[in-house]
Amino acid sequence: MTVLNENTEELGGTDGEPGHIDETVLRRIADAWPRRATIRTDLDRIAEPEEYDESLPDYPVRLLPFAEHPLFLAATPEQRRDVLTMAWLVYNERVIAAEEHVANPTFAMIMHGVFPGAEGVQLKRAVQQTHVDEVWHTYMHMVAMQRTREVRAVTDEPHYPHTVTYRRLLAAEARTSERWERDLLKLVWTTVSEISVNAYLELLSRDETVQPLHALVPRLHARDESAHSSVMVEVAKALYTHLDEKQRRAFTDYLPQALHAFVAQDFEVWPGILAHAGIERADEIVADCRADAGNDLLVRDFSGIRRIVREMELEDRVDFAFGAE
Repeated sequence: MTVLNENTEELGGTDGEPGHIDETVLRRIADAWPRRATIRTDLDRIAEPEEYDESLPDYPVRLLPFAEHPLFLAATPEQRRDVLTMAWLVYNERVIAAEEHVANPTFAMIMHGVFPGAEGVQLKRAVQQTHVDEVWHTYMHMVAMQRTREVRAVTDEPHYPHTVTYRRLLAAEARTSERWERDLLKLVWTTVSEISVNAYLELLSRDETVQPLHALVPRLHARDESAHSSVMVEVAKALYTHLDEKQRRAFTDYLPQALHAFVAQDFEVWPGILAHAGIERADEIVADCRADAGNDLLVRDFSGIRRIVREMELEDRVDFAFGAE
């Protein structure tokens, strides 16, 4: 790692050849950005969104881990509606945290030369464009959240803990002793997020049962992320080649940790939401959900990370049960 100050350890390079980057892919993505990026093509759709249909829920009930729990079903329609409104707000908070606390700091480090191997002009073009997109995505989700608060007259919300993905990054960083480990953790968390985020966005992006805006924002976001995924694959391949063997082992050890953090159901947020909606025995509801086998995943599509593991020829080094094709 490039020395940022006197206390920053150096993330070394190897003596091997630089990793192969597909410059054609990066150039094509960068050249298409002015035509493809939603910040250029869909600003008006966010500024003047479709009418809000108060009869439609803000979030799909099927995604709640306690959707079939008797105590939730026994709640009043108004209480269940409030839970779905807060679930939508938390959905957006999870996206924003991934952008603001993980991806954007990592992209800044890449652009500032913290990681060896990111010197190519096409790579830097694509990374900087991705960084711009992510700031715009935060704005899109922020606008959508504010509109919901206005229409639903939300003036009081429970305290939302840090998202599970970010909490697990902080916990992983706390177990490290060197700066290069913490920077590498951010790189891996960003790699997983950028390559897998479409699976999270697609939970809502095609859903016709919720508010139109609540499907539109994830759908527009996902369109950009299709390009970001390809960019991040090339970035990861380039930077991995410049790691020494100890750092490569850390990279492959961190991948499954990051993936588990990204796909996890966030049980910590639900007790506060249920209680705030006036639903009794909130802790019991969430505890019952935690105990249900197979109820711990919100996202179940691992295809993006499976792809990069194959392209980087890391199948024998990454310990994650991807399951059947």
